[in-house]
Amino acid sequence: MLKGKTIVLGITGSIAAYKAVDVASQLTQSGAKVDVIMTEAATKFIAPLTFQTITGRPVVTNMFTLSSESEVEHISLATADIITIAPATANTIAKLASGIADDMLCATVLASKSPILIAPAMNVNMFENSITQDNLSRLKSRGFTIVGPVSGRLASGKKGLGRFANATDIIGSICQVLGDNGDLDGKHIVVTAGGTQEPIDPVRCITNRSSGKMGYALAEAARDRGAMVTLVTAPTSLTKPIGMEIVNICTAREMYQAVRVATSQTDVLIMAAAVADYCPLRELDEKIKRESTGLTLEMERTPDILVSIKGDFIKVGFAAESNNLVENARQKLQQKDIDLIVANDITSSDSGFCADDNRVTIIDREDRIDNFPLLPKREVADKILDRVAILLATKSKQQL
Repeated sequence: MLKGKTIVLGITGSIAAYKAVDVASQLTQSGAKVDVIMTEAATKFIAPLTFQTITGRPVVTNMFTLSSESEVEHISLATADIITIAPATANTIAKLASGIADDMLCATVLASKSPILIAPAMNVNMFENSITQDNLSRLKSRGFTIVGPVSGRLASGKKGLGRFANATDIIGSICQVLGDNGDLDGKHIVVTAGGTQEPIDPVRCITNRSSGKMGYALAEAARDRGAMVTLVTAPTSLTKPIGMEIVNICTAREMYQAVRVATSQTDVLIMAAAVADYCPLRELDEKIKRESTGLTLEMERTPDILVSIKGDFIKVGFAAESNNLVENARQKLQQKDIDLIVANDITSSDSGFCADDNRVTIIDREDRIDNFPLLPKREVADKILDRVAILLATKSKQQL
């Protein structure tokens, strides 16, 4: 999503300016070309050389600098794919809301037709002041995207709303804005993720080794291609992605109910979660004590979500197999009457559960088989969504 994109990163005079280094670093590592503009006040908090070192590009601080093509710099930078101001002070927000262009950053914004994203950071009283809120409302009405702020400890030592949003949320929002009008624009996609937890007693449960990484990667990739995403997630250690509806569940039955509600109006269901096939017949109210003899649990089947949930939408399932990968995946595709099956060999040490990479095989109803090499799970997600996009286009043509 970010590879090859040109992003202007504006830094204003906030103590949070040092946190923008992480934003610049992650954007650069993702393959974006990052041009940093710093206000004079920002240079009092952090040196321009820091951003130049991180991005490998000169930092603009002068209102009347010429670009390498002998253009006025703010005109040259105005053609970026997106302009992000992070952190944005109350002063900069006020100037943008009033159309004042007395510094390089504001001049670039006013000269641009690119999407604008700002991440405010300031004292809680300044943020909650009606003037600041009015200015933010004016910017929102003009199409600006606002990320944060969040509650937390502020530079004053007090706690409140005004803390700079974390880099992950800022970058996620950038990807979401850049994904507008993507090939999944206007589509609603439901993604499940993580391993369900089936309680035995107040402290024990039956679960599996799913990290949720594949499901989260799919949800983020769908968001970044313009889709409206509902992520139904079992407990994971992952940071919840921004820009989508998130439904937290624990058990297989809870996931079934959440998916049933979410798919009442949807275009695609992608079941990337590792749902328990069995659960204890009853949950005990008290912790089971250790005994000298063994323990027997009476189990029952959990709902088969892919089979049970009906509707006129595309279904994508996953098959984690330890043997006969393609044969078992084919059988699962037919039994569950789904459109695509994504199979991966869980015996491979470099992919699958808990790994950052995956090696998958995708099979459709016509028995078309795509084998992919080991790829980062985000790239695997896009390979899957490429196939989903084709199915959606085919379905749309058939309905004409």
